[in-house]
Amino acid sequence: MAYQIEYAYTCHMGRVRANNEDNFWCCGELLPAENHGTQGIRSETISGNRTPALAVFDGMGGESCGEMAAFVASREFGKYYSANKRTLRDVPEDFIQGVCKSMNKAVCGYSEENHIQSMGTTLAMTLFTPESMFVCNLGDSRIYFSDREHFRQVSTDHVLGRNLLGKAPLTQYLGVPEEQQILEPSIQEIEHKEGYRYLMCSDGVTDMLSDGEIADILAREIPLADIVELLLERALQKGGRDNVTIVLCEVQKQDSGRRLKTWLKGLKDKNER
Repeated sequence: MAYQIEYAYTCHMGRVRANNEDNFWCCGELLPAENHGTQGIRSETISGNRTPALAVFDGMGGESCGEMAAFVASREFGKYYSANKRTLRDVPEDFIQGVCKSMNKAVCGYSEENHIQSMGTTLAMTLFTPESMFVCNLGDSRIYFSDREHFRQVSTDHVLGRNLLGKAPLTQYLGVPEEQQILEPSIQEIEHKEGYRYLMCSDGVTDMLSDGEIADILAREIPLADIVELLLERALQKGGRDNVTIVLCEVQKQDSGRRLKTWLKGLKDKNER
């Protein structure tokens, strides 16, 4: 199936935190290290032929370490993606292992260079190839699937049991030297199907909203940007105790009319140079 991906996303500081330790990578866009989130909801559509990639990062560490970890990882993701798009298209499993190692090395390198003892970031990403798509995560940033009738979490929570006194420690994340722990991202391949939706989000969403609440919102037949806005509103209404990052995408049939307009615009721009 010739397909395109529509996606909508936002990043908000929440109602409690003084800084933003979340970041994202959405087909080339990311936030600077020091930021106050996005201004509102952003949305785009991209052809599946361009091997779209989307990711969410939730940084951890004292002072500004968390936001730097998330930024360094998102920046490195972009560098690796740009240099290895052919690998993503042809051997996606190799791309996933390679990009995770590259991001981990970048975060560890920044930590060592700046004499930081503890910093890291979670990862939740979706990657699209011509034949199928892949979801991958490290840590507790989640990925959900919805086709309106069915809803399930397709990521794995890498946490050590349950902690009644606070957040359970993570067992996997970016920022752990290889000699201390082997990086083992959770990876799942899923077929393309029109209407499939995937939500990537930081725990600023999942700590505030139940799976049932998220499922209800994802099943609504409204624009993706409106779904993202509703998820954000609900998370803030429930307290907004953490930074909130939401990236939502939907698999759609290729819009041939839009594809032609894009090609004509590119031809016009080329002739005007």
